[in-house]
Amino acid sequence: MLTVLVDYDSGNLHSAEKAFQRMAREVSGGDILVTSRPEDVARADRIVLPGDGAFPACRAALGSYGGLFDAIEQAVRVKGRPFLGICVGMQMLASRGHEYRLTDGFGWIPGDVVRIDPADRALKVPHMGWNDLVIEQPHPVLDGLTTGDHAYFVHSYHFRVADPADRLAFCDYGGDVTAIVGRDNILGTQFHPEKSQAAGLRLIGNFLRWAP
Repeated sequence: MLTVLVDYDSGNLHSAEKAFQRMAREVSGGDILVTSRPEDVARADRIVLPGDGAFPACRAALGSYGGLFDAIEQAVRVKGRPFLGICVGMQMLASRGHEYRLTDGFGWIPGDVVRIDPADRALKVPHMGWNDLVIEQPHPVLDGLTTGDHAYFVHSYHFRVADPADRLAFCDYGGDVTAIVGRDNILGTQFHPEKSQAAGLRLIGNFLRWAP
């Protein structure tokens, strides 16, 4: 069993790699590989796409690795491999991103990535730090997580899904802010599970055992 963390120079993967390695040992989740090689993605049993920074920059960076996105899409959309997007890696699942300029996403989960607009103007953007999850829908990767569990966020934009059924959890930051999306074999978290202590590690462990 091989889980690939896709490296396309969009953020520091060290903490994510360590968290996935730890949980792989605990749940007998197989091997963890950080790679930018399309051939590694093609043979992966699970795929994780992190992302830090701005939506257009991450989208361009991923596209600059010849064949990498095609390998991800083939594995996820055709072969049905479990997929986890983290932060901007989750946002790129959307139809479009509105950060700086209109940028096409993958279009795997319809919706738009828009700027957070808190009703309470005292709340600062970016949304940075710990916040409580509100679980809206059950999902195997959320097994053992409950409303009130803490997760660590760092972002200025969030995913406004077109279909409410695709939003699995949110947090309150002067209004609903999407925290987790999911459809079929595809899952995404706006927060960083590798930095979210017990709740994040549980989610990672569940993902490593998930068989959609």
